[in-house]
Amino acid sequence: MIRENRIKNGLTQEELAEKLDISWRHMQRLEYNEENTTVKTLKKIIKVLNISDEEILAYLKKQ
Repeated sequence: MIRENRIKNGLTQEELAEKLDISWRHMQRLEYNEENTTVKTLKKIIKVLNISDEEILAYLKKQ
């Protein structure tokens, strides 16, 4: 979900990581579900990428 929204917003992993104040490597791991993150960072991701509540719920239902 992060990757698709990042691309839709025209951002590279590096650009998104910079906006979130996290390392590029951490961003990469988040995109590939290799690492968990804090609620604080998750809120930033949702805000920066303009992810809707509906999209989040749909993603969680798939999991």
